[in-house]
Amino acid sequence: MMNKQPGEAPAAVHAHGLTVRRGTGRTPRTVIDDIAFDVPRGRITGLLGPSGCGKSTLLRAIVGTQAHVTGTLDVLGRPAGHPDLRSRIGYVTQAPSVYDDLTVRQNLDYFAAILDPGRTAAARRAEAVDRALTDVDLTGRAGALAGNLSGGQRSRVSLAVALLGTPELLVLDEPTVGLDPVLRRDLWNLFHDLTATRGATILVSSHVMDEAERCHDLLLMRDGRILAQDTPDALRTRTHSATVEEGFLRLVDRANTLAAQEQPR
Repeated sequence: MMNKQPGEAPAAVHAHGLTVRRGTGRTPRTVIDDIAFDVPRGRITGLLGPSGCGKSTLLRAIVGTQAHVTGTLDVLGRPAGHPDLRSRIGYVTQAPSVYDDLTVRQNLDYFAAILDPGRTAAARRAEAVDRALTDVDLTGRAGALAGNLSGGQRSRVSLAVALLGTPELLVLDEPTVGLDPVLRRDLWNLFHDLTATRGATILVSSHVMDEAERCHDLLLMRDGRILAQDTPDALRTRTHSATVEEGFLRLVDRANTLAAQEQPR
């Protein structure tokens, strides 16, 4: 866990002794194993690790949709899953969450009405929808049926939904998977703009290590545990590596060596 500096705002996410188990009976499987970390406010934190290491489970725990969570997990000063957090967090899952038989704008209108109900809120909702469409560069496709969009465009609609309420914390589960390089670049530019101009905090997962270089801070995860939390520069320096990927692999090798040494002979 990175050390908190004097006068620094409390972390957007604070975890200690966090454990998630799946299954019932005498031998439930541990998916997240007694981890501790902080996600600083107003920055992009990358949650990186191979597929199946527990990233999606951890993100679901943070947004309050994961069962069998123990330990401390505070989000924006509240316990994860607290009702007060619903309008303060934007969450994008790996699978696009849109209605195929509605247009892009109709999808956003629907979710905006849920976030901000009431007739007097109509102008605010329309403004929020227009802003979200602009953010994800879909203004020109606002009238298209979601079911007729490409996979990348559908992912951008899901991101637009998450941006409707100007959330303080954006939790993004592998939002750039399957996107072309230009679209990936544009989304990362948007993420940096959201932190710089709106003060948003972004926690974004990926198994693509070159995306780590685009983050302010990193959580490197493997087999349900946090291998390291650091900035990209500090990680490269600490592991004497040219890239974050090389540094991650060196940490994995060290962990494997220690585990082998601890095995009874």
